[in-house]
Amino acid sequence: MSKKVFDQDVFFLVKFFLGGFAQLECDLCSMKSFCMQLLGWSFGLLPFTVSGCMPQPERSMSQQNSTITPHQLDTATFGAGCFWCVEAVFQRIKGVVSVASGYSGGTVKNPAYREVCAGTTGHAEVCQVVYDPSVVPYATLLSVFWQTHDPTTLNRQGNDVGTQYRSVIYYHNALQQEQAEKYKRELNANGAFAQPIVTEISPFVVFYKAEDYHQNYFNDNRSEGYCKFVIEPKVDKLEKVFKDLLKLAH
Repeated sequence: MSKKVFDQDVFFLVKFFLGGFAQLECDLCSMKSFCMQLLGWSFGLLPFTVSGCMPQPERSMSQQNSTITPHQLDTATFGAGCFWCVEAVFQRIKGVVSVASGYSGGTVKNPAYREVCAGTTGHAEVCQVVYDPSVVPYATLLSVFWQTHDPTTLNRQGNDVGTQYRSVIYYHNALQQEQAEKYKRELNANGAFAQPIVTEISPFVVFYKAEDYHQNYFNDNRSEGYCKFVIEPKVDKLEKVFKDLLKLAH
C-alpha cells in the first residue's frame, strides 16, 4: 500500500475518533464515505481490493436539486345537522388534519350560537374540515358525509329542526362542485334513499368558528345525554361502515 494511502489510513483513525469520519477521502475510490479498503486496512479485517470499496451511487441533478415538501392540504365544508355530530364523524377519518365547528351561509357577521339557533341569521351549523387529499380524496369525504346523516329531510336532522340544521355542502373550488353535484345526481338516480336528496350545494363564502365550548364536543362530553343517544350511534355506524378509513385510535 502506498504511503499516501497509509497516511490517509492513520488520518482516518484520527478523524473517526474525533467524529469527522465523513470527511475522509479514500485514495482508491475517491469517496468521502464508508470505504471498505480503509476499513479493512485499519481494523485488520480481510484485505479488500478496489472492488471492495462501496461508493454511494451518484445522484441525478433532479435528485440533488429536489426538496421534500409537505402534501398540499385542502378544505371541505359540510353541514349535516348539529355540528357536534359532524365534527365527531370527520375527526375519525384518516387524512383529516383538523375539524372546526362553526357557521356558514348566513348574512350576519360573527354570529353567536344563540343567534344561529334562533334562525334569524341564515347560517347553517357546519364543520370546516382540513384534509390531505393524497390520503383521503374529496369523493371519499362526500361518501362519509352522505352516509352519516339523512340528506332527504329539509332543514331537519332527527329532533333538531331549523334552517341551521340543513344538509349542505359549501364547495371551495370547481372540482368540489362538480364532484358533489355528480354524486348527488347519481344517488338520486339510483334510488339510494327512499326520498330525494335535498342537500344544498353552494359556493363557500365565509366560515365563522363557533365558541370554544363547541369544539371537540363529543370527545370532551361523552357522558352527556345528547352525546350518548345522538352522536354515539353515528360514530358506531361510521366505525362499522367505514372501518378501513378510520384513524388507528382517537
